[in-house]
Amino acid sequence: MHPHRPSFPWPLALLVGVVGVMVLSPIGILAYQSLLTAPFFAPIKRFSLEAFRYLLHDPYFFEALRNSLVLGLGMVLIAVPLGSLFAFLVTKTDLPFARFFELLLLAPIFISPIILGIGFIVAFGPSGLIAGWIEGLLGRVPWTIYTLPAIAVIAGLTHVPYVYLYVASTIQNVDASLEEAARVAGARPYQVALSVTFPLVRPALIYSGILMLLLGFELFGLPLVLGDAKGILVVTTYLYRLTAITGTTAYHLMAALSLVIVLIAFSLVLLQRYLLGRMEGRYVAIGARGYRTERLPLGRLRYLWALLLGVYLLVAVVLPVLGVVFRSLVVSWGPGIDLREVLTLSHYAAVFQLPNLSRAVTNTLAVAALGGIAALAFYLLIALGIQRGWGWGRVLDYLAGLPRAVPGLIMGLAFLWLFLFVKPLSPWRNTLLALILAYTVVWMPYGVRLLTAALLQVGREVEEAARIAGASPVRAFLDGTLPLLKGGLLTAWFLLFIQFVREYSTGVYLMTAGTEVIGAQIVALWGTGAVDVIAALATLQVLIVSGVFLVANRLGVRPQGL
Repeated sequence: MHPHRPSFPWPLALLVGVVGVMVLSPIGILAYQSLLTAPFFAPIKRFSLEAFRYLLHDPYFFEALRNSLVLGLGMVLIAVPLGSLFAFLVTKTDLPFARFFELLLLAPIFISPIILGIGFIVAFGPSGLIAGWIEGLLGRVPWTIYTLPAIAVIAGLTHVPYVYLYVASTIQNVDASLEEAARVAGARPYQVALSVTFPLVRPALIYSGILMLLLGFELFGLPLVLGDAKGILVVTTYLYRLTAITGTTAYHLMAALSLVIVLIAFSLVLLQRYLLGRMEGRYVAIGARGYRTERLPLGRLRYLWALLLGVYLLVAVVLPVLGVVFRSLVVSWGPGIDLREVLTLSHYAAVFQLPNLSRAVTNTLAVAALGGIAALAFYLLIALGIQRGWGWGRVLDYLAGLPRAVPGLIMGLAFLWLFLFVKPLSPWRNTLLALILAYTVVWMPYGVRLLTAALLQVGREVEEAARIAGASPVRAFLDGTLPLLKGGLLTAWFLLFIQFVREYSTGVYLMTAGTEVIGAQIVALWGTGAVDVIAALATLQVLIVSGVFLVANRLGVRPQGL
């Protein structure tokens, strides 16, 4: 018997069935509800396309759709050029402080967009710290952050790290001899980048561009805090406000809108795969990593480029995060206020004194730690099935990637309806298990990719030797392969822990008394105007994420596979 081929396919079939149910049932309940004229639990309802007709005749829907498209295009135009430029500077040139810049560039990936949005308000809003300083110098503030173009710019700036991550990881693998040949021919660093490096990493650039467009349709936190008060709707905030807009329990409309968003996201994912598939094999100048030991010299401009990158980090990362921290430590601020008189820790005291807020902190840690372990084990089974399941593996790979096209806000809504619709699941509705299950599905593409990559790094020789010696497949894996996976498993757990901590949109609809988590609690509090407590919660989330990120970074963990 061949040692690679499983002797009994039923465990794989069972795994495919479980993953299929977890991934497809939320989409199924959305489709079912979208075809009804009333909530699925209503005694009187009928099948109809009424919900879709409503959307097609609602001007707010088309306004939200247009705004989401503008947001996505703005992110493409800002994040892709800047992220690509920074990737080249950090990985290929003698840029000063490159290691420090890389650390700061990766940090925003692990900070919730809603927190960065609040930070921009505190720093650059009408009464913001930087805005107040500029007004004192110029007599007025020459910008506003409460317009659609401004939101698109902020979204683009805060998503530069995603592009940086993809492009940098690809640039590092470009055959350095080609760049060296261009340098010998007299090309300057920018000419090397434009004529050699970027053309060779075009797939990463296209992937990043479509990813930005996709995230533009999925973005929720930034448009909520920056645009909601001004009536600027995108498709996610339109979904969030749909009941208020219609004045009724608009389950069928919410389901129809959710399907439209999923369809748009799924179409972009398919476009992404199609374009990358057409390029496969055409961009093969990969290898010879480390061929050149010296980086491209920037000459006298090296500190100017470092200043440009530093200004970006200051505006997009440092000032917004510090703004949130500062807001959590003061009662108020403004012209003429003595900071020594307004400093306080009372906001943090409120967090730990109010039961719902203190539970949000402890629940977040529990979901991230225990839920991360449970998700990790499940993702490992899926990754094994993908790698060793032949035909089953391809099905598993497809199913595990599907949640990428379902925004967290919609996945949370779908799971809420599942818990209400499927009676055996009802007892889970008011427990942290509901959140863990939803988080596990939302982050399945990310986690499975991490563990699939880890498995590819481990040879099968030890496991095969154990099989030849008579060990069962399970025993051979546990004794042979699993010990070699410890590093990859630790890396994956760190990254999942951070993502579970920063997640906010999935829990918006699932949060109940007793199951509060920091991200969803911030969204719930935003409508009340409790900015001081929100800032304290946001700062605690940043501290948790930053601490884990620094520990993980010291261990060599990188946020791959996002």
